[in-house]
Amino acid sequence: MTNRELRFEAEELLDRYVQCLDEDRLEEWPDFFSDKAVYKIISRVNVERNHPLATMFCDSRDMMKDRVVAIRNASVFSQRYLRHLVSNVRVMGQDGDAHIVKSNYVVLQTMQGEETKVFNAGQYVDKIIFGDGGPKFQEKLVIYDTIQIPGLLVVPI
Repeated sequence: MTNRELRFEAEELLDRYVQCLDEDRLEEWPDFFSDKAVYKIISRVNVERNHPLATMFCDSRDMMKDRVVAIRNASVFSQRYLRHLVSNVRVMGQDGDAHIVKSNYVVLQTMQGEETKVFNAGQYVDKIIFGDGGPKFQEKLVIYDTIQIPGLLVVPI
């Protein structure tokens, strides 16, 4: 695949991924990942200081499925609507069979009766594998820019 084709496929994967989250189809969220994928939400400060502590961490698709069950059955939080904006998608290179793709993201949040606010912003650093079943995330790092995240971080970003 050419770099242009890789970028197009990565953008399509990211578009489907954020649309799934925006439409609250969390049960489909793990399907965007390979079986032994890693999903991590981590602050930029921790990445820069090489501290591994993550706000959310899943080291397999099964763990992501468990996370969805917990969100649906155990978590109590106010209804909110999210909108993800993804830009500046760049194919950075390759790591084994995976292609490294970086992009910027902003998540807007609207709570009922309130104005829309920026919930979170940062960078996705993804390792994407391209197989017969289409592209999947082998690793997704969600690196948020601020040390503080407003409210409760319950759902994936």
